[in-house]
Amino acid sequence: MKRFLRNNGILVLIAAGLLALIIGLCSRFMGSGIDPLGSVINTIATPVRGGVNAVINWAESVYSYVFRYQQMEDELTELRRRVASMEDEIRQGKEANRENEQLRQLLQLREKRRDFVFESARVNAHGSQGWDSTLTISKGSASGVEVDDCVITETGVLVGVVSQVGVNWATVDTVLSPNIEMGGQVIRANAAGILAGELSLMQQGLVKLSFLPVNNGLMSGDEVLTSGRGEVYPSGLVVGTVEQVCTDVSGMTGYALIRPAVELDRLVEVFVIKDFEIVD
Repeated sequence: MKRFLRNNGILVLIAAGLLALIIGLCSRFMGSGIDPLGSVINTIATPVRGGVNAVINWAESVYSYVFRYQQMEDELTELRRRVASMEDEIRQGKEANRENEQLRQLLQLREKRRDFVFESARVNAHGSQGWDSTLTISKGSASGVEVDDCVITETGVLVGVVSQVGVNWATVDTVLSPNIEMGGQVIRANAAGILAGELSLMQQGLVKLSFLPVNNGLMSGDEVLTSGRGEVYPSGLVVGTVEQVCTDVSGMTGYALIRPAVELDRLVEVFVIKDFEIVD
């Protein structure tokens, strides 16, 4: 109905106007004297005129409504465009804030670890599978990235270790990968062991700190850092926190289950440590 009136509203008004004009002309030609025929015509024409006027008024109101409806649709479309534009500006603002915060934290890390030589890289893909956990990053040998380089976040949290290198890409075994093994330490308890991923623990998002004394003094929530033992990886990188302290079945040594601090599925940009000073 709205579409019909929108497309044919002018024609309805024209038809109603012509009908009113014809009736008016007939009444005028009949004269104003008392005439039986004129009286009959007037008797018939009066309600017709009223009906025609009602139809005209109704058509005008409907046409006005349709016109106004179209205006409202246009205004709604414009409002939607403005909302989409504002949402885009908000997203850009959030991204700018995130980048500024990331830069601030990276500067703090640079100030703390002046010995680190960084190479920033984008995370291009997550290659987590049933038997491994990897990332693909956007920098490779052309940027000086090498196998066994540590990869961290802007806050110094360990992401993993470079395992394969191409010209402009590299594969990173994440901290959850069974392929990673490095020294770990808990400074509060003055305890050190070997950090290593295990297939069964990878599914739970955990890694293992092994070869600890039975009475190691570790507690749930203790922060675990890399120890730098073996001088292959830098010391002081944040690995995660102790979730559970256990004793081996032999009863001779202890171990701890560690919840990594890195959120692998949220990584967008990482930093490769291409060089560092060995701390004795």
